[in-house]
Amino acid sequence: ATGRAARSAAAGTSRAARFSANRLHRAAEAKGAGQTGLSRLIELNAASAFADALVTVALAGTLFFSVSTTEARGNVALYLLLTMAPFAVVAPVLGPFLDRFSHGRRWAIGFTAAGRGFLAWVAADAVIDGGVWLYPAALGVLVGQKAYAVARAAAVPRLLPEGWTLVAANSRLQLAATFGTLLGAPVGIGLAQIGDDWPLRAAFFAYVGTTVLAILLPKRVDLSVGEEPASLTEGDGDTAHVPGKPRKFRVGATVVRALRANAALRWLSGFMTMFMAFVLREEPVAGLDDLILLGIVAAAAWLGSTAGSSVGALVQARSPDRTVMVLVGFGAASTLVTAVFWNLLTVILVGLAAGFAQQLGRLSLDAIVQRDVPEKNRSNAFARSETLLQLGWVVGGGVGIVLPLIPWLGMTVATIVMAGGLVFALRVRPPARTPSPVPPPERPEE
Repeated sequence: ATGRAARSAAAGTSRAARFSANRLHRAAEAKGAGQTGLSRLIELNAASAFADALVTVALAGTLFFSVSTTEARGNVALYLLLTMAPFAVVAPVLGPFLDRFSHGRRWAIGFTAAGRGFLAWVAADAVIDGGVWLYPAALGVLVGQKAYAVARAAAVPRLLPEGWTLVAANSRLQLAATFGTLLGAPVGIGLAQIGDDWPLRAAFFAYVGTTVLAILLPKRVDLSVGEEPASLTEGDGDTAHVPGKPRKFRVGATVVRALRANAALRWLSGFMTMFMAFVLREEPVAGLDDLILLGIVAAAAWLGSTAGSSVGALVQARSPDRTVMVLVGFGAASTLVTAVFWNLLTVILVGLAAGFAQQLGRLSLDAIVQRDVPEKNRSNAFARSETLLQLGWVVGGGVGIVLPLIPWLGMTVATIVMAGGLVFALRVRPPARTPSPVPPPERPEE
């Protein structure tokens, strides 16, 4: 009977997966995305998110809940330093390195997927035999996720169909990632009932498929003809020149200000990920189990991110510059309320706010970059900006680990950092925009 039930469940899951994959394929190819190859990147993003969800589910009960809070914090802090520090050093040179090679980006994306697959298999073995490689493998997968985001960001501008905006493309990518997560989480939970290593084994094969999809991306992802490097420094469309190196386009004050604000929002995301994972074990709310609480907060952050993607198209019609500033203030207000009132409602709201603000802020930055950065400099600007944002997440995660597990203290620190980030961003004063002069009407010929 158990075997028949397992076969029926597997068959049902397979049918649902095929149906969902077909729906995703049709949606991804809509409005010209299939002709440029953007649809393949969308499907690749969904597959990557599916595999990441399997890893997350597998490690939820082993990385955080199988040992004491003190031991888990020490191990995670140590391996965060050992794995994120090299990433922090390598990431700033990743974009320029890829720019020097014509076939760098497809293989870079594939390498991040293949590396995560290898580490998922290593983590699966460590779960079975209790090896010491569980923590470095788990944090290595996290590094791979960040490196993947940097490499993918440089590929998006090359695959835009005619008439598409970067906001629309990145919104579609995020919705595809949401679909992959929504599908991968229940599959991972079901496999975990068989064995703790099963979701990680499945993630290995999912990452292999993601690697193949990366290699099959259109060749235009690697083309850099006519593109020029960009510098994330203030300027007014001028160029920065270093002797012996090519001139770099300075992105301007509006982009710098939006980038500073987004760095604060990404810091909040990293901080919430690590701090909430441990503080909810020490200070549970509403008498709920810590695993249930963590799942609730993660679901709230996921819903917030999905909502941010859904309303992202509105930032084109409204002011993206003002939107990103409001989002940083919104994040600071949500952490302040949570610091004063630590209960189930505020914990859910701060998770929702962090996910919403990060995603909508990122889309607002996309709109500003597309508006103020020439097309030939956008790909390089996106790779560099995504690198900076990923480093912001790393710093936030590190702060979330080292802080004492006192709810009001952690939320107060988050409020101070967000307020400081808002002030730091507002210190950049973009030049006043003057409307383009309207040419006088032509006089009719006599």
